[in-house]
Amino acid sequence: MTPIKTLGRAGPARNEHMTFRANMGVGRHGWLRLTPAYGVRLVRERLAELPEGSTVTDPFSGTGTTPLAAAELGHTGQSVDVNPFLIWLGRVKTAHYSSETLLAVAHATRDVLANARRHKKKNDLWLPKLFRIEKWWSPGALHSLKALRNGIDHYEGPVRDLLEIALCRSLISCSNAAFNHQSMSFKESDEKPALFDMNDAEMAFVNFEKEMTAIVESARFELLGSATLHQGDSRKGVAGLAPADLVLTSPPYVNRMSYIRELRPYMYWLRYLDQASDAGDLDWKAIGGTWGTATSKLNSWVPEVKTPVDESMRKVCDLIRRDGGKNGPLLATYVHKYHHDMWLHFQAITPQVKPGGKVSYIIGNSTFYKHEVPAHEWYAIMVRELDYTDVKVETIRKRNSNKALFEYELTATRR
Repeated sequence: MTPIKTLGRAGPARNEHMTFRANMGVGRHGWLRLTPAYGVRLVRERLAELPEGSTVTDPFSGTGTTPLAAAELGHTGQSVDVNPFLIWLGRVKTAHYSSETLLAVAHATRDVLANARRHKKKNDLWLPKLFRIEKWWSPGALHSLKALRNGIDHYEGPVRDLLEIALCRSLISCSNAAFNHQSMSFKESDEKPALFDMNDAEMAFVNFEKEMTAIVESARFELLGSATLHQGDSRKGVAGLAPADLVLTSPPYVNRMSYIRELRPYMYWLRYLDQASDAGDLDWKAIGGTWGTATSKLNSWVPEVKTPVDESMRKVCDLIRRDGGKNGPLLATYVHKYHHDMWLHFQAITPQVKPGGKVSYIIGNSTFYKHEVPAHEWYAIMVRELDYTDVKVETIRKRNSNKALFEYELTATRR
């Protein structure tokens, strides 16, 4: 494995090639964004020294960066995620597309656009139940998105998959959402009801056609290897996974950032979500999830097992509980549940690593009320408890303006 240069506390403030920004415009890796995702360059560096044909597992698939990079480099990639939308996305990104399929996509794009432009301004087209949807898109853009969705519904298979990728990209390019910081927000508005603007409507169509062109072009490149994606719970053993030469992943950080919050527009428009409660229910199944009802469910959560870090964790959680005011008990429980779930994960993934195989976890620490939650150190204790050898934790980069927050890599070898 390529060694990582450790950054000192006075090191560079940012290494953007290590983050999701490095994926933008990098072929299929740039098809859809997820802010906390790690960069393809980092993944490729970790895969560079593997023998061709190695098996690489990512038990927290996200947008599929690891399995796609593995397939690009001639390996067998495999990944797991609890979110069915992300499994769909990963499968589309890692699929093989024939010239005949891509020609069919080009024809379908022209037909979808032609039919969408013929739809008049009316309300008989399907609309997702996204809360305050008028905050996301102007009336003109929303009309065009409904018309595009209606046209795409007439297709199936890989043609529909690529059309839906273009729809997802168009959702963001014509929306009022802002992605200029760690998470999603909305551009400032004067709160006055917006009027239907034909320019907005046409711009959504133009964006869709532009996005479709870029997607087809990047889909032409053949993958040297292959990838499989499995929907499942990383806290449990997943059937169908081959023993891994390398587990390479970046789990959700213990910082209460909900991945599903940012994924909602895609998931509503592609019908993976119908009601607001669906998002909370799914986030509760994810490690570290805190969207909607997932937060309220923390109040009644109790641990199933003990962990090797219970004593260290108790001390930190007691401080969070003491200094966090009315939210302290909830956040202390959140920290406990996160590491409890990660302990279940480490126990589940270990039998799926080959003897002599390696693991690499990219993880950040966090702070609550100025008390550090050293997830990287607790990860190391957990894998040592499972008899891994050569356990190392190295600093990758400074994460943001908070001087206490860094990103680390935990590496270890299974006996």
